[in-house]
Amino acid sequence: MNRNSRTPSGDAFAEFAISVLRLAGHLTSEGDRLAQPSGQTSARWQVLAAARHNAMSVADAARTLGLARQGVQRIADLLEAEGLIAYRDNPAHQRAKLMTLTERGKTVLDEITARQTVWADALGAETGEERVRQATMLIADVIAILKERGTRR
Repeated sequence: MNRNSRTPSGDAFAEFAISVLRLAGHLTSEGDRLAQPSGQTSARWQVLAAARHNAMSVADAARTLGLARQGVQRIADLLEAEGLIAYRDNPAHQRAKLMTLTERGKTVLDEITARQTVWADALGAETGEERVRQATMLIADVIAILKERGTRR
């Protein structure tokens, strides 16, 4: 078999991967548009949202978001300087502080979430709930496979 030719399954997966990457770019642009009226970006919004779910370290947030720890640290430090998050002591780790939302951070995140709700409702209705749920399950399956492969190396 020619190593440059893929199987039909490989072709399908390659097309899927390219589509997901293109979608990620569009979602980032849309996220920037939704966050901009509150003076934020998609990246800052992601870190704010991670801090809302529960107090977590920058490293935990980076793992959850699938981002580099250094990038999340830089964003978290900017959010702290703007009074949107605060660092507090972490009983599990002396040096890795926990990020928590401040009241101002909660307000900003609520503003963005309100805009995102309208956007998501409209796009979900146009795309169809069942199709979106199926796509979400497929993406979750691929993520799980990739994580499993990563742990076997």
